[in-house]
This record gives sequence, structure tokens and C-alpha cells, in this order.
Amino acid sequence: MKLILLGPPGAGKGTQAEILSEKLSIPTISTGNILRAAVKNGTPVGLKAKEYMDAGKLVPDEVIIGVISERLAEADCQKGYILDGVPRTIAQAEALDKAGVVFDAVLSIEISDEEIVERMGGRRVCTGCGTPFHVRNMPPKVEGVCDKCGGKLEARADDKPEVVRDRLAVYHKETAPLKDFYAAKGLLQSVDNQPTVAATTTVILDALGM
Repeated sequence: MKLILLGPPGAGKGTQAEILSEKLSIPTISTGNILRAAVKNGTPVGLKAKEYMDAGKLVPDEVIIGVISERLAEADCQKGYILDGVPRTIAQAEALDKAGVVFDAVLSIEISDEEIVERMGGRRVCTGCGTPFHVRNMPPKVEGVCDKCGGKLEARADDKPEVVRDRLAVYHKETAPLKDFYAAKGLLQSVDNQPTVAATTTVILDALGM
């Protein structure tokens, strides 16, 4: 099963990708994680990416696609994979096509902007291990303390309402057009966000015919 997860920031793509990865026994490929890994491992594409990151510049599409192609060639991706956070633009989607990267389905989690703003305002992340929580949807057992490592939970600076609205504007302009791109290929499955994480997973599995 080769999947792309689309949806605005805060739609729960990362959470759903983790659950699907476990259920389907395939890896989640997150752009941020593989960029960091490629840089750390000093691969040729990783070194190129590092130049841009060190200069505080956006890593160009061809480098990102290079990193992803490198990662998808690894043994654990032979049975499938889930792409989270890429492609972000039509140009990246076309570059993946050109690189011969194919997909079985593209899942788009549909959720309103207002709901996203409210949801992200309640997100908390462990400063120790990075585990995400939510004050309402996934609260920790002890307020402000990570269940996993006992670290301190903090709100991320990019979860402030004004920052979230800016990120949503970028999503609607650059990433939302991908829905039409993949719909034209007959790959798009739209999934309405549900009140709980488990209910959203159920709807996703239904959409995939599982």
C-alpha cells in the first residue's frame, strides 16, 4: 500500500500516519525526519540539503525529491509506504511522477480552518521526547507532564492562532490544489475528520477498503 496523506497543518496527518504504519506494517516517510536523517548520514543529497538548511533557505524541490527517492529505495519500503508532508506543491507532485514514484491512494483529511485553529491552540509537545498531547483530545495523565518520559509539556510557538492562520493560508494556496491533481488521476479519497482519532482511523480504513 503506497499512500500520500494530505490535509492542513493540524489535521492529524502525523497521528494517523503512525497508526496506519503500525496496522499496515509499512514505514511513514516524513519529509522533516528524512531530511534530518540524510543530513546526519552525510548522503550526497543530504549534504546538498544541509547547505540550504545552514543558510536558512528553503530546501529546493529537486533536493527534497532526491532525498525521498533515496529513502523509498530502502528495503523497508518495498511493501509500501506512507508519505506525510510531501508533496507540498504541484511541482513536487510532478517531480515525484517524473522520478517514477507511484501511489495506490491519496487520502485528504477534510477539516475546517476554525477547527484547526482551536485544535492547535490545545496542542502540547514534550520537550524531552517530542511526544504530542492535546489538552482536550489526548490529555496527559498529569497536567503538563509527559506520560512517556516525565518531561515538561509546552505549546509550540507555531501553534499560536495568528501563526496557524498564516500556515493555513499557505496550505490553501500551495498544497490544496494537489487534491484536484490527484483526483484527475483517480487516486483521491476525501475523508471527513471525525470527533476522535480512532473514528478518523476507521473512516480512513473504510476509504481504503480495509
